[in-house]
Parts: sequence; structure tokens; C-alpha cells
Amino acid sequence: MPGMLPQPIEVRDLDALRGIVSEEFGPWSAALLITQDMVDRFAELTGDRQWIHVDVERARRESPFGGTIVHGFLLLSLMPSLRPPQAFVPVNAASTVNLGSGGLRFLSPVPVGASVHLRERLKRVEAHRRGTLLTSEVAIHVVGAARPALLYELQLLYLAATA
Repeated sequence: MPGMLPQPIEVRDLDALRGIVSEEFGPWSAALLITQDMVDRFAELTGDRQWIHVDVERARRESPFGGTIVHGFLLLSLMPSLRPPQAFVPVNAASTVNLGSGGLRFLSPVPVGASVHLRERLKRVEAHRRGTLLTSEVAIHVVGAARPALLYELQLLYLAATA
């Protein structure tokens, strides 16, 4: 529920966790402006210097988007800093392990200079031999756009603390 404080939930309480599974996405995160400098630094770090991301003049002339666009993997890498607080506070988790993705789709380009924000929803809760596996759907949008730029199925394993 919007405006509610996160509730503590025991990570081994599958029924309580399943109670927050939803078809509806949660609230939007704060917006983040994506600058050409961010894109250029990402390109330098990753070696992905595709002109559609880094050559501003050529992209203005030749790109179907009218300018440079953000790397999809840059958007994905911003996810941890964009995520709003969870709907719950995990209790008795020794640690959390990112198990990866159940899927990743880049659905629409993000022009450099746009602001993006994120929202997510808990999709599944499963018992795992080492703890509890939560699968969330994360959507990153250009602010004001109905269609997401990126959809990601995030899988986090909460390792249960041993007594």
C-alpha cells in the first residue's frame, strides 16, 4: 500500500511473503537524469562505444531516434540505485544473494537527456534449499512514458540465518 511503512517479515514465512505478491506494481522511485557523460563513462568502462550511444553529431544526423540513446545494460546497472524501499523488511536473513534473472527485455529506447524511474512488484515466493527465493518484476520507464524501456525479472535468494 502506498504510504505504508515496510513491514517486518520472517524470511522463512512463505505465507506472509506470498501475501505481498501482487499483479500491481508498487510506487515509482525517484527520477534519475541520464546524461551523455554517464553514457560516455559507461561506454569507456565496458568497451561498448557503438556510435548510437556516444557520437552525438552522427546520432543527430543518422539515428532513427534523433540523438544518442542509453545503453540497455547501463539502464540495468542503475537498477540497484533506482529501487525504492521494499514493501517488507526481511527478518532473520543471514544474507541476500542475487541469483540473476528469469528474463530481461529492452522494449523501448531511452534518449540521452531523459529521466528514468523504476517500479516493481513481487511475482513469486518459493522455498529454496538454502532459504527463500523471491522473484520480482522490475520496470524502468522514461518519466511520463507508458511503455517500459526495460523489464527485468529479478531473483533474490534470502539465506536463512541459522540459530
